[in-house]
Amino acid sequence: MKRSEINHLMMEAKEFFHQCHFHLPPWAFWSPSDWKDKYETCSEIIDHQLGWDITDFGRNDFSKYGLLLFTIRNGSLEKGTKKYSEKVMIVNEEQVTPLHFHWSKTEDIINRGGGNLMMELYLADNNDHLTEKSFTISMDGITRNLNAGDKLTLTPGESITLVPFLTHLFYGEKGKGKVLVGEVSSVNDDKTDNCFIDEVGRFPLIDEDEEPLHLLVSDYPNYI
Repeated sequence: MKRSEINHLMMEAKEFFHQCHFHLPPWAFWSPSDWKDKYETCSEIIDHQLGWDITDFGRNDFSKYGLLLFTIRNGSLEKGTKKYSEKVMIVNEEQVTPLHFHWSKTEDIINRGGGNLMMELYLADNNDHLTEKSFTISMDGITRNLNAGDKLTLTPGESITLVPFLTHLFYGEKGKGKVLVGEVSSVNDDKTDNCFIDEVGRFPLIDEDEEPLHLLVSDYPNYI
């Protein structure tokens, strides 16, 4: 991805957050120079990968395959008392986050507003393969029985609990507008706890055609 594209997506995201009355922490808007000599006081942000995260999953077509996330809080399995995580995401119409599951993380995916979030669900086995098994899910505390490949629509205010090995793909419903999506989960580790059914690139290679507007979590090692 080009840095200019990432900067533009950040500007669009900030406007959408504003429209939805969703507020990010003040450091979300720091410039790269604002981070200088901040590690001592901001180590939790940096070490736990809080902040901006934009990916095209290695497909080089963000409008079709992509996701913009901001990790607001995240703990650590190794140290500390915070054993939970929270993210906010923006999902565009027909913009796919490919099929994947987590070996360890349990998460609630919440439609916080905007359009409708479409989900396709399968159950994976212990060999990381999709199965044709039926399964039970919880949506806002109400159980539902589903078959492999069933599709769900999450309207604003609705949520689903995704347990380990529950494989999911999601995108915004065509004609309904972009979706503000929340995620509340156990500790998040994007480096070791994501299993994508098809090979993807989780963090993009960046063509530095201009200076960063704000740092991505993948930028921290190079700037701080």
